[in-house]
Amino acid sequence: MPSTVLIIDDDPVQRRLLEAAVMKFGHTARVTDSGESGLKALDGPGSGDIAVVILDLVMPGLDGLAVLQAMRERGIETPVIVQTAQGGIETVVSAMRQGAFDFVVKPASPDRLNKAITDALKVESYGGVKRGAKSPLTLTIKDLITESAAMERVVSLARKAAGSNIPVLIEGESGVGKEMIARVIQGSSERRAKPFVTVNCGAIPDNLVESILFGHEKGSFTGASEKHAGKFVEAHTGTLFLDEIGDLPLDVQVKLLRAVQQGEVDPVGGRATIKVDIRLISATHRDLIEQVKIGRFREDLFYRLNVFPIMVPPLRDRREDIPHLVRHFIGRIGRETGSQVRSVTPQALAMLQAYDWPGNIRQLENAVFRASVLSEGDALTVEEFPQIKAQVEGVVFVPSAPRETPSQPVPVHEPQPTLVPDIADFQPGLLSALDEKGNIRPLTEVEQELIEFAIAHYGGQMSEVARRLGIGRSTLYRKLKEYGIDPEAATGSRNVG
Repeated sequence: MPSTVLIIDDDPVQRRLLEAAVMKFGHTARVTDSGESGLKALDGPGSGDIAVVILDLVMPGLDGLAVLQAMRERGIETPVIVQTAQGGIETVVSAMRQGAFDFVVKPASPDRLNKAITDALKVESYGGVKRGAKSPLTLTIKDLITESAAMERVVSLARKAAGSNIPVLIEGESGVGKEMIARVIQGSSERRAKPFVTVNCGAIPDNLVESILFGHEKGSFTGASEKHAGKFVEAHTGTLFLDEIGDLPLDVQVKLLRAVQQGEVDPVGGRATIKVDIRLISATHRDLIEQVKIGRFREDLFYRLNVFPIMVPPLRDRREDIPHLVRHFIGRIGRETGSQVRSVTPQALAMLQAYDWPGNIRQLENAVFRASVLSEGDALTVEEFPQIKAQVEGVVFVPSAPRETPSQPVPVHEPQPTLVPDIADFQPGLLSALDEKGNIRPLTEVEQELIEFAIAHYGGQMSEVARRLGIGRSTLYRKLKEYGIDPEAATGSRNVG
């Protein structure tokens, strides 16, 4: 059945090529030349007809990553196929973290593009199910899915925070579930039946932050055609959750400090302050202490917000939770979409536990959703996770007890299901310190191999590679040049998608 495909690309030649390809596949094409016009198409008349988006990542103004983030904040769940001629693995991972469905490299072959669109339409055919939709039911401590020792302190702190009204600061990487922790605290507190209002401070244009948080009067600025109460007033008697608090402009931080200290806000254009009674919970993926040191975050506001800090560990530090999370997502997706998937094979589960999940729980949820929609059986297998499989295959496992193993690591470009055994029996692979004759290998040779191994293991994410190796990015790139290492070759020239 023909569907409408929205093309967002600033390159006129690429737009024409994509439009011709989409029409050749039997679909209708809508074309926009910027991120801003693409968002208008997704929000405006006829947006309900758009089944798939093909999005260029590198554009002036609002780029592809910003469009993906804006779509997520607005609750637009249309599957997105991102494409670029310049993006490396790190860019790809960023796009997938933001919720992209698939990824193609320019110029994409017609077969590859057609398959991406066909797969995306399978997801869209479920009637616009909101993968990130929040349950209307109140969440409590018991709703946290974890059996990890790393999460014991988080659960304990959340329980204590629920018993008071002091400000809470939740820290952790993007996608670890900071909002879930905030909802659990609210749902376990005396304010459980009151409003829970969320604001993503990083997704609001700087010139609108003050208005959205504190409200404005009609006519107070150009475009203010109606009076707006603001999020603080909306959350009155309840809980206000400020996500990505570290992205707030400095001038707004001053007003936020007063609102937190005095319990009152000044609407833009207003003549009087408004008293509010809120429980404030903030969250950030940034190091706010470092932000204070470099002058990007007010020190007095930091101490006012950081009364009760909670650090949520990344998913790679709580791998024992992955099976429980996967089964939870499978069950929920089945109820929401009617998917026939009911379980996951041990091999697939072992592979998922071996992956580092840079996008954390959000990425895991998206991966399970995609796999469930595309699966033809009732159990998810390794084959339903091609992007994860391509990266995990770059990790060589060494048994903890002597057993027969290949003398050389299996090349990453050759699919080898045996590379994903039951990880309970294995430890992460170690580089050999000896050569075939039993002599110590040269240090430069070991260092080169370790760098190549790290690039493959972390999917070409150079910031993560440098951090794990304990060196700066500039040092890493100098060593790449020194050893003649091609990052693309080291990752096996794999694409995500």
